[in-house]
Amino acid sequence: MTRAVVLGGGFAGSLAGAVLARHADDVIVIEDDHYPSGPRARRGLPQSQHSHVLVAGGARALQELLPGTLEELFARGAHHRRLPGDALILAAAGWFRRLDTGAYLISCSRGLLDQVVRQRALGAVSTWTGTRALGLVGDASRVTGVAVSREGAAPETIEADLVVDATGRRSKAPRWLAELGGAEIEETTVSSGLAYSTRVYQAPAELAGEIPAIMLHPRPVAGRPGQGATLFPIEDGRWIVTLTGTRGGEPPADERGFADFARSLRDPIVADLMAAATPLGGIRPYRDTSNRRRYFERARLPVGFVAIGDAVVAVNPVHSHGMSVAALSTLRLDRELTRRGLDPAASADLQAAMTAEAESSWRMAVAQDAGPAGRMAVVEEAEPAGRREATAFEREILARRTRALLSSPELAAEFFRAQTLMPARAEKDGSAVARALRGEPDPLLTTREAVMQYPALHAWWDALNRVPGGREPSLR
Repeated sequence: MTRAVVLGGGFAGSLAGAVLARHADDVIVIEDDHYPSGPRARRGLPQSQHSHVLVAGGARALQELLPGTLEELFARGAHHRRLPGDALILAAAGWFRRLDTGAYLISCSRGLLDQVVRQRALGAVSTWTGTRALGLVGDASRVTGVAVSREGAAPETIEADLVVDATGRRSKAPRWLAELGGAEIEETTVSSGLAYSTRVYQAPAELAGEIPAIMLHPRPVAGRPGQGATLFPIEDGRWIVTLTGTRGGEPPADERGFADFARSLRDPIVADLMAAATPLGGIRPYRDTSNRRRYFERARLPVGFVAIGDAVVAVNPVHSHGMSVAALSTLRLDRELTRRGLDPAASADLQAAMTAEAESSWRMAVAQDAGPAGRMAVVEEAEPAGRREATAFEREILARRTRALLSSPELAAEFFRAQTLMPARAEKDGSAVARALRGEPDPLLTTREAVMQYPALHAWWDALNRVPGGREPSLR
């Protein structure tokens, strides 16, 4: 009889439990928290009150792992938004045009997503809530189980053929492995310098369900902090608004400061929407946004142990990759176990596969956070660290490509598919870039023209901003 134990019963741990139930006779998921009875925030998940989206690559993986999950999410109020077809995005260079790139995101509250996934994933496993993992059991060559402490009971040991660490960015696995005599786990931390504050709103009746996702990227200006905002529709006619800022420009968490910060951004549309909506609850700040990577694959790990998800690579949450990388990683875990079987001796290969699934997310996050911060920021604006200063010709080429991205279906598809962890299109040959550099970029959209792409939003915005002479607010 084979047994697998999963440490952590969050999003990654639930999916790992579902996968392992297909390959092991017995699966136990260890979770020190207690799950809420409904789609509500969970005490043991510090970020559960903030915005969470599944990007296209992760959504596809989740649907393959747990068929019918997306349909249930939509039935319960989650929103599907194409990028940038259903998203009003102000990038550093200007407004995106509505384009069909095949990329998308799914937005809902984290509480709803977790509840739907738990109900579908954990039916075939034993879930021990209120149980704290104390450490790994075994030696430097093999992990044979895990020591746990259940509420009201003496510590005990659970024997296992495979232990999967899904405890996230605060994983204690490096210390536990060291206590078994194992090698030190290398770790890299890249500070994003980013902070954010979030509030949930009840949308006004005329805009509930009709609004696009809204993203205001910071515009890089030397010596000044980057500041931006996102607004995503979630279930029950609500919006979740997140304001972001780098050092020296952190968004406040008080009522007046939050509103003033939103009003000070390059465009006031998020501030205007906030003013038209009804706040639900308080403003919640979050500051733990560093990118962290643990190089488990470089160490001589004991057999029978694998780390997954944020325990391996945890990127700045503003990039919206964490849950999607977890879904892609567990899908890869399923495929590897199908090919190899539950063989503890193959755990090093499993670890390498888990790391490979997180690689592209790590590279994108670190590259973006080295430049202007912000959700899905257009990184072509940033000068890569350590390079010589660009020539005037190189800057002209970069500027033309960046501007062409706003209206080129080919360039936008390449960009948004990468950002949403989708495979690159096979026909990519550089011709779109060449056309963009040879031709004259499309004119930049004014704010009015950008908003006009979304009829319901435009009707509301136009009434709010109608002024004598037909003038409109200018970008800051």
